[in-house]
Amino acid sequence: MVNARAYVSSSFAKSFLMIFVPFFLIISLVFLVRISALTSKIQMTLLELFELYIYSIPEIIFYTLPISFLVSITNTLMKLSIDNELMAFHALGFNAKKILKGLLLIGLLFSILLTSISFLAMPLSKQYYKSFTKSKKSEAKLNIVAGELGQKFGNYYIYVKEKKGDTFHDIVIYNRSNKEEEQFFSSKQGKLKKENNNTSLLLNDGYGYTYTETKLQQAKYKSLEVYNKNKKAEFHFQNIISYWSEAKTDIRIFHKALFYLFVSLIPLLSVYLIASFTMINPRYQANRSFIIMFAFTFLFYLIASIVQKFGNLPALVLSSMLIFMLGLYLFKKRVAKYF
Repeated sequence: MVNARAYVSSSFAKSFLMIFVPFFLIISLVFLVRISALTSKIQMTLLELFELYIYSIPEIIFYTLPISFLVSITNTLMKLSIDNELMAFHALGFNAKKILKGLLLIGLLFSILLTSISFLAMPLSKQYYKSFTKSKKSEAKLNIVAGELGQKFGNYYIYVKEKKGDTFHDIVIYNRSNKEEEQFFSSKQGKLKKENNNTSLLLNDGYGYTYTETKLQQAKYKSLEVYNKNKKAEFHFQNIISYWSEAKTDIRIFHKALFYLFVSLIPLLSVYLIASFTMINPRYQANRSFIIMFAFTFLFYLIASIVQKFGNLPALVLSSMLIFMLGLYLFKKRVAKYF
């Protein structure tokens, strides 16, 4: 019995790796394209792009692993049937139920792993991802590009003719935060100054003008410091308990939790159901593995989508129990009766 289970588990592991690795790389490519699209808005180094990709890995695994499991278990059981290994096991005294016990245990372990990823790792990784992008976008607002119009520094519009190193040359600043008053500054040179999380623009050798309907004021300055008064957007991290406790009041988070839970259960729920159609006698039944993979993948994710949009906890529990019981019934009716 031990050798039979080890053989089936080994066959599953080989099939799973052959399926999971390409799926993982394909979905990783999709995420990398999405991450690289951020470079059109914010400047990032290659190392920072890789950091964002690391934050995305739990989500990539979560969407890759269930599909890989469905495809792998279908291929494994169908191969046992087509190569007459299922018949050989039966002749040696190993019935289908004993053969399937090892795969049920693997399905349970996969479900536990998916639950851990979705309810523990993903909330943290998504918060790190959002925090990182918010921080970079905030920095991007302070990146002044020479020769570009319409740039803002706090409440001021700024134009820089030339930039050499960290120093700006020929700077023009305009401000009209007060409708009754306009301000205009010009400076030969200046540079950004960052101190204690505060950013300012230090101007040297210039003129300042303040204009109202009744008067015009002019000032010449040797040094002038302009502060960015816009508050930096702060991101508040939540621990796991705090994050999911919001599901009590936020229906969107509640439905997300239901979706994560159902998808996490797919490996366990699918074992009996897929075995009912893949443990066959090749002399009398045709190989329909492609149809089976597509049909069950579509079925499970259709139910997951319905649960995410309209579901509740009792409906999730009931549907999961019905799927598992249906799979067990079909397995006894179509497989265990003959093998």
